[in-house]
Amino acid sequence: MTARDDRIAMTAPAHLHDAFTKWSADFTRLLDVFCRVVDGSREGPEVADFVRDCFASEGPGIAGARTDTEPAATAESATTATADALARGQALSIAFQLLNIVEENTTNQMRRRAEGRRHEHEPGLWRHDLDDLIGRGHDEQAVRRTLATAAFEPVLTAHPTEAKRATVLEHHRALYLLMLEHETRSFTDIEHAIHDRRLAAALERLWRTGEIMLERPDVASEIRTVLHYMDTVFPDVVELLDLRFQEAWRSVFGTAAPPLPRLGFATWVGGDRDGHPFVTAAVTRGMLESLRTGALRMLHGRLAGLAARISLAADAATVPPALRERLEATVALVGTRAAAALDRNRGEAWRQLINLMLLRLADTRDGGSAAYPAAAALLDDLAVIQAALIEAGAPHVASADVRPLMALVRAFGFHLARLDIRQNSAFHDRAIAGLLTAAGCPRTDYPEWSEAEKLAFLAAELAGPRPFTGRHTPLDGEAAAVVEVFRVLRSHLASHGPAGLGPLIVSMTRGVADLLGVYLLAREAGLLIDTPEGPACALPVVPLFETIADLDACDRILDAFLAHPITRRTLEHVRRRDGAAEPECLVMIGYSDSNKDGGILASHWGLHLAQERLARVGRARGVRITFFHGRGGTIGRGAGPTHAFLDALPAGTLTGHLRVTEQGEVIAQQYANRVTATFHLERLLSGVTRTSLLHATEAAEPHPLRGLWGDVVTRSFAAYRALVEADGFVDFFRAATPIDAIEQSRIGSRPPRRSGRATLADLRAIPWVFSWSQARFHLPGWYGVGSALAWLRDEKPDGFAALRAALPEWRFLAYVLLNVEASLTMASPETMRLYGSLVEDEALRERMLGLILAEHARTRDALAALFPTPIAERRPRFLRTLALRARGLGWLHARQVELLRAYRASGDEAVLDALLLTVNAIAMGQKTTG
Repeated sequence: MTARDDRIAMTAPAHLHDAFTKWSADFTRLLDVFCRVVDGSREGPEVADFVRDCFASEGPGIAGARTDTEPAATAESATTATADALARGQALSIAFQLLNIVEENTTNQMRRRAEGRRHEHEPGLWRHDLDDLIGRGHDEQAVRRTLATAAFEPVLTAHPTEAKRATVLEHHRALYLLMLEHETRSFTDIEHAIHDRRLAAALERLWRTGEIMLERPDVASEIRTVLHYMDTVFPDVVELLDLRFQEAWRSVFGTAAPPLPRLGFATWVGGDRDGHPFVTAAVTRGMLESLRTGALRMLHGRLAGLAARISLAADAATVPPALRERLEATVALVGTRAAAALDRNRGEAWRQLINLMLLRLADTRDGGSAAYPAAAALLDDLAVIQAALIEAGAPHVASADVRPLMALVRAFGFHLARLDIRQNSAFHDRAIAGLLTAAGCPRTDYPEWSEAEKLAFLAAELAGPRPFTGRHTPLDGEAAAVVEVFRVLRSHLASHGPAGLGPLIVSMTRGVADLLGVYLLAREAGLLIDTPEGPACALPVVPLFETIADLDACDRILDAFLAHPITRRTLEHVRRRDGAAEPECLVMIGYSDSNKDGGILASHWGLHLAQERLARVGRARGVRITFFHGRGGTIGRGAGPTHAFLDALPAGTLTGHLRVTEQGEVIAQQYANRVTATFHLERLLSGVTRTSLLHATEAAEPHPLRGLWGDVVTRSFAAYRALVEADGFVDFFRAATPIDAIEQSRIGSRPPRRSGRATLADLRAIPWVFSWSQARFHLPGWYGVGSALAWLRDEKPDGFAALRAALPEWRFLAYVLLNVEASLTMASPETMRLYGSLVEDEALRERMLGLILAEHARTRDALAALFPTPIAERRPRFLRTLALRARGLGWLHARQVELLRAYRASGDEAVLDALLLTVNAIAMGQKTTG
């Protein structure tokens, strides 16, 4: 391995100046047009001048800076403050949105320019990663073998972190397209003037659109949002992904490209019922039907488009034999309806076959006699068409028209996306108690039983097929909810097969009984099936390990789970059903709750060690362990650069398959724009392929500093727990952050607490992180790091020096500490003090702020001593984007604190609306919620 391959760059790229220039020019233009729009509105020049001042290049660039147009907070009444926040806050929010759009476009355009320079390939994309594998000694055949088994599945969730209305997202899309048109077209003077008017109209629409959601979105609206991405965004992206992969492969190897690695999509929307009482069995049934309908509609439209393009003519003698045979077989299958399809395109055998395929797709939708039994049969028809085109001397048509459609069929099948079913282990315990009650059992307090009692009970019950209740036995509460949804899954399996169904995920898995209990509930609904070896579950059960304690115990839990006969039979059943080479067990690991539980270092190190131990269990049991990473959109919830995340995975743990959640605002950030979505998914597909091959072929010894790092993590965990367990901490948190406003926000259908109890443990990780980020503490992303590193520097200076020397080469360490540095830099001590002023208990305020500010300073100093170069040299773009936002955010923070005081004093709904607008605007300014 060379230094170019393995050392992490600690300097900024040379072409960054060009990006700054473009970014600045584009934003200046958009902001100028927007301010002219505001000038002409009833709010008038005062608001427009205020926005211009916030983004002026001169003046203070710190988070708490005041502008000349900013009135003193103490001189305003609550009414004036409310009106001020509504007008200026919305204008600032839109300005931040424009800046975010410009940054996204600049990133994409600079990436495209780099692709135009022959030898400049961006890390994480196909051309770079394929070249990298060749440089490491892997030949084309080795890469092909890895591609054949690689798979990636993004899972879209409805986590409530998207603060933007769907209408606002549509306006963003229109603005982005106008920017793109401006860059790619040559305008006459008249056309330029027309374009400017269209841009002004788009900005005026955005300015006149309400920023905050008028009511909390329901599950139906979240379903519509996910279906929008599945129906209208991802199909185009998959086609472009395939075309880009073909070109990258040809440029590196000079041969025809193999198929893309297996790409599929999944979702939790309509299936995730953890703490979500509104996701019922009926909702799940409707979502499954909508996904299947959407897939068949999309494929029918794409196939019709293919028929319109493939107009090749051939007489009977020159039609390739395989095409002629498939045409005849399909005519026989379709019957008398085939005549019209054949007559419509005489002498065009390819079109004739596609016409018949369209009939078969319609039958698949309607339950007709010529229905495709599965998507694989449609794929086989397309393969015949592709091969016949190549044989007839039309390889370009085959690769440009047919192959991308084949990629769509592989990705979406007849199900569009797999629907996961998730529920909390405690809910399952109460469901089992409900079954015991319905069956008249003498002891029904199942949630109170010990783990040993549960296991003994489950072992006895799972030995036989008899359910507790009959089909018509009335159930209520948790038992009814679980059994009803499992019956929906059984019905869907019987009608359409397993392709559209994801696993049964058990959140807060604390012991093996939490997993085996799902088999008992599955038996009640008829989801247990007979196999030659005995009963098995029709769908796999998946643990979700979330807390630090659960991560510590996860390997023991998984080992016992894999040893259980029903688990072994279930994995073997799924293997045979899917034609896999070996049994596979999905394991989900949670970043959010582990961070909330133990701080960022304990979370990441616990996850790192857990993956190593879980992979060892899988190897010992002869089972492929596939990890499902439950990452959120902020550093405190596991976010980080994709290629760096993959590089930081423990050696030997990525065995070809990967699942990752895409949550909340991340969905719009990564997928609302098709170009951004394509680059994002390319990074993941390419990265999974590259990393899997490296993990399979490059032995990695444990890092010599892992013991030392474990000591650092222990100190960090202790410092973090000392803070969150300190007397008065929860009172400080609730006063010094806008958690009460966030709990009233309307950004998701799911309640902010799992059970409604007002405790820190019951608070979900999303509002926890969201609140700290709004108040510019960003505490989940860095607290505890400074104490741990300061201890190392003071008590073991040789160890600190060794860690410093290892930082450029130890991928895991660099990934974590660069993310910590980003969180720390986004935090603002001045703004922390501002929000701290909301804490009325002076002693509590000074004690907590003293702890937090001292830790912030320790962390800043420790990171500065660890990294070989200053942050200004390594991350100028990051610092520049923070500086550009600083004055506007400073004003918003001051207004939010003012409105929090007014709302807490009065509970006035108008004040709450103004307060929620500042929540949105600050989220736009930081590009993050929770």
